[in-house]
Amino acid sequence: CLTVEYCPVVTETYYPTIWCWEGRVQTLLRPFITSRPQVQYRNELIKTADGGQISLDWFDNNDSLYYPDASTRPTVLLLPGLTGTSKESYILHMIHQSETLGYRCVVFNNRGIAGEDLLTPRTYCAANTEDLEAVIHHVHSLHPSAPFMAAGVSMGGMLLLNYLGKTGRDTPLMAAAIFSAGWNVFESVESLEKPLNWLLFNYYLTTCLQSSISRHRQMLEKLFDMDLVMKARTVREFDKRFTSVMFGYRTIDDYYEDASPCRKLKSVGIPVLCLNSVDDVFSPGHAIPVETAKQNANVALVLTSCGGHIGFLEGIWPRKCTYMDRVFKQFVQAMFEHGNKIFSM
Repeated sequence: CLTVEYCPVVTETYYPTIWCWEGRVQTLLRPFITSRPQVQYRNELIKTADGGQISLDWFDNNDSLYYPDASTRPTVLLLPGLTGTSKESYILHMIHQSETLGYRCVVFNNRGIAGEDLLTPRTYCAANTEDLEAVIHHVHSLHPSAPFMAAGVSMGGMLLLNYLGKTGRDTPLMAAAIFSAGWNVFESVESLEKPLNWLLFNYYLTTCLQSSISRHRQMLEKLFDMDLVMKARTVREFDKRFTSVMFGYRTIDDYYEDASPCRKLKSVGIPVLCLNSVDDVFSPGHAIPVETAKQNANVALVLTSCGGHIGFLEGIWPRKCTYMDRVFKQFVQAMFEHGNKIFSM
């Protein structure tokens, strides 16, 4: 089978760094411990149908020895987490892994968070896939002969799964990798509202969301009570006052229902590898759709007992490569270099 032959890392036992094995500790420490590989980006702003703009950061890898012809150079679209951009260390590491294999990468920055102006009063959410569809078709139109994959982390993974659940096989993507996705948003926000998790993660994440929109206040206050939005103390309050309203949901429950990828997994029509840790407070183990995944031959679900949220630290001093990075590298290589063999199995 694919996972054993071309992606043997998924059959390994994952051993977390012994002095920070607990999920919350891994989640908190990873951004500070892991290195930040140097990446030179080329920025591109693309226009959207509603008059907005999306910022893409390209790593062209023009020095690729394996794929000197840019027109056929394999391309990986990367989707960061909730308030993440192309500067996140986990994105830089995925680009570093891709660079060694000769691939090109492009990072999809959600509207308004990578330094560009909001031209319309619209940001982003986990359920609405219109911007992602526009980016996928734009990238594919530039390089129609290049093999094309995507990898999403946290909310980026949720967005990618929701897109794949909607499109089935009707996508230019040949495969996708998903890391630390929240499968059921109701369960995720409930977990994040437990006192310790609120203190460590929820309040900080809410302030990140608020600061990501505060610089666009003039544009957004045409439609929103921004003072009320800025008083939110949890992600749920922020989503109730801002995100669900922006995207036209009648209630926050309607939004959370639509944003939960567990509802769409059965419709995924291309090979997808999903990595989660069962001790991830952002995506509780009991809410991971193991049975649904078993019923879809396109989906490989890899679960670890430790690793936290985008943690997966390993080794005594885990500065460089995480288990997640190794899974990413082997999976994209398996798909790009052995895809024809795998798809004919």
